[in-house]
Amino acid sequence: MDTINKFDSNVVKSYGRYPLVMEAGSKRICTDENNNEYIDFGSGIGTNSLGFCDEDWAEAVCRQVRTLQHSSNYYYTSVQGEFAELLCQSTGYERVFFCNSGAEANECAIKTARKYSFDKYGKGRHTIITLVNSFHGRTMATLSATGQDVFHNYFFPFLEGFVHAEANNIDDLKSKIDDTVCAVMLEYVQGEGGVVALDKEYVDAVYEICGQRDILVIADEVQTGVGRTGKLLAGEHYGRRADITTLAKGIAGGIPMGACLFSEKTMDVLVPGTHGSTFGGNPIACAGGNVVFSKVTGEGFLDDVNAKAEYIRKRLELCTEVDSVSGLGLMIGITLKTKNAADVVKKALEKGLLILTAKTKVRLLPPLNINMEELEKGMNILIDILED
Repeated sequence: MDTINKFDSNVVKSYGRYPLVMEAGSKRICTDENNNEYIDFGSGIGTNSLGFCDEDWAEAVCRQVRTLQHSSNYYYTSVQGEFAELLCQSTGYERVFFCNSGAEANECAIKTARKYSFDKYGKGRHTIITLVNSFHGRTMATLSATGQDVFHNYFFPFLEGFVHAEANNIDDLKSKIDDTVCAVMLEYVQGEGGVVALDKEYVDAVYEICGQRDILVIADEVQTGVGRTGKLLAGEHYGRRADITTLAKGIAGGIPMGACLFSEKTMDVLVPGTHGSTFGGNPIACAGGNVVFSKVTGEGFLDDVNAKAEYIRKRLELCTEVDSVSGLGLMIGITLKTKNAADVVKKALEKGLLILTAKTKVRLLPPLNINMEELEKGMNILIDILED
């Protein structure tokens, strides 16, 4: 309780915290200050992509800490160059801008889309269409971009230049497009919006319409990227590569990092002085990212992710309390028939399992490399709670 008291006395109360003090973690198991163990099905909200303290990851990060912890972006570092090359070659993008979070990556995407249109068409073509139920971050611009009314409070005035269209309703999108629109920004799976995947027909139509009018498509893959959905990028499920794709969360295995990926169309938009980040491309984060991407793109890794996702879905389909399952890969939303998702999360915590919610759903985001023994044990706990 001493740690909790220190937090409550000194840390701003902007989070609703569970009464768990994490002390250490190894593989997919963490321990609290009383040495109680917990199986992690949340990955720090999709961030610990390789679980806790993966040996290769920890070795690379510690080696970098002892070598060079930071250098301003006035200079070059070999580790940032290596990671940038690996990232671009793996995803098929031409260039990358490094930052520190998903919100920052989305800010970069917003600025790039507006500058692309300004450079090509002049002032006034700046509107970005986002989708109802989306979530893009908590900065002023990304809150304004977020298509959920619950977030549009307190911080008035919100930024202009954002319009929200109904997801999977192409007619609504068409009605919002005019000569002021420079980009459409979407999540292939709306994570904070309830783990809801977009229809392929809708995504195809978005790309067709945007291509005809030289409107950029921005894919927010902050939560869906880096193998989370069983593909390196969720756009691969739809056979699409956006003009700009944003990544964060699992990209560096738990070290703060975001990335904005640019296609050939957008790779030269940002020039010196138009954007920057003091900590972007930090050597320690890049060292972690090199290990994450090397493993996620390794032979058979994503096949294993999909096999484990299928195992989870089959277990859930047999559970009488489960109404439906949504999402892709190891990004799973569970709609319950009678139980409250928040209550299920609390009971799971008591029984040694860490899970999440997304709106009214239970949400699972286990580490990508969780093994079957850990997965089976965690699913047994969850099913017992749901069937009770």
